[in-house]
Amino acid sequence: MISARLRLTLIYLASAIAIAISIGIATVVGRTSNIYQRAAREALLHAEMASSIIYGVKPQGGTLLVPDRVTGELTLDPYVAGLLNVIPGYLIVVGRDTMVHFASSDVAQMKPEDWQKMFEGMKGISDQGPGGVVQIPHGEVVLVSASIQDPTTDMARAIAGVLVAKPPWATEQLVAFFVVVPLLILGSTWIVWWLLGRSFERTERIRREVAAIADGRSLHSRLSTDDASAELSNLIDTLNAMIARLESSFMALRRFTADASHELKTPLAVLRADIERAMYEKTSKTERLVALEEALHEVTRMSDLVDSLLTLARADEGRFELHRERIDLRELTQEIYETALILGEGAGVSVYLPFITDVTIMGDRPRLRQLFLNLVTNAIKYTAKGGRVDIGLGKHPSTVTFAVRDTGMGIAAADIPHIFERFWRADRVRSRSSERAGVGLGLAISQWIAQAHGGALTVSSRLGKGSLFTVTLPLDS
Repeated sequence: MISARLRLTLIYLASAIAIAISIGIATVVGRTSNIYQRAAREALLHAEMASSIIYGVKPQGGTLLVPDRVTGELTLDPYVAGLLNVIPGYLIVVGRDTMVHFASSDVAQMKPEDWQKMFEGMKGISDQGPGGVVQIPHGEVVLVSASIQDPTTDMARAIAGVLVAKPPWATEQLVAFFVVVPLLILGSTWIVWWLLGRSFERTERIRREVAAIADGRSLHSRLSTDDASAELSNLIDTLNAMIARLESSFMALRRFTADASHELKTPLAVLRADIERAMYEKTSKTERLVALEEALHEVTRMSDLVDSLLTLARADEGRFELHRERIDLRELTQEIYETALILGEGAGVSVYLPFITDVTIMGDRPRLRQLFLNLVTNAIKYTAKGGRVDIGLGKHPSTVTFAVRDTGMGIAAADIPHIFERFWRADRVRSRSSERAGVGLGLAISQWIAQAHGGALTVSSRLGKGSLFTVTLPLDS
């Protein structure tokens, strides 16, 4: 498998070669086009010069044609021909009888077959129009025609040609194209390879550091940002933040596992002792019934714990769906209040409902009842005899709040950020007593229920002064 470094270098090399070839082709085409354009301009200048000479000369007799002394054929006046011979290149003057009456020395020296090519090429050239190109052994001749505007003369047009010899590449150009350019491409490719090597070396170093941390035993380590570019620094910062979250998650998982094991270990030990006592043959019937009753109590406690764990596990995986329906919160709050009166009477705590309002929302009634009842139960549980618990339901423009205030022992400021963590309890010693027994999952489940409804669960408390838990739900939930 080709490495990313090699693949990127090859892509750069191919791109550089393609660009060099494109520039070379564009240069050759541009130079060739410029050569033909210059030749056409030069030929047009020669043709117009010849036309001006013929137009401006007024020989005696009013004609430019005189009979040749040898052949007797009509030819251009020697004086005019002498003037035209001064014009360089290929020059031909055609009369109004379409006969060629003058040909410059360059034309006269051409081979018959080359002259025939040029004669055929002249036929397709219009006066003052686009020129033509005729191929001869020495190169290519660009022909341009210029009409003679004097109607009193016997001459119709002058055709001038300029030889365009395709020049070979100059030595310095060959050296630049076939030596310097490849050397520049190879040199820049090596620089790209080296720079990519440095970049990928940093990336490989990050990969090794992440691999060393990924075993789960070195999550306290962090990646170094030394000698890193801005992009890699941003990547390292993101990875460090992810590792920090993973460390927190791993610690929470270990703590969760240890707490769950501990919570299950105690009732299992009691359950085993009760069963062994019930199975002991010398145990009386009364003691056996007491042991079985205690065992049943521990089984119920473990069943509640497992149900709570399953609820949180399904919530974490997103597999716990809410069954939403229209709920009358006033009715639900009244039901919770009546249950709280019974619980408070047994605990010696006064329960009041100072305010309540009519409001309905869309939600899961059993889950909201579990949420409200958890808060009320906790408030009564952690309030001493003679204390007070207030329950209230209020309506706001876009939200509804369910509040529970108690005059209990309160929560220390350092403990408030942790109270919604699983298996966490502010008073771990007293919470294990029979008076306030619990496993520390109620508030975690309550917070999940509130968030699942698009709301929030908040707390404010002072140690020794009591606590206030507030559930805020959107009206359109």
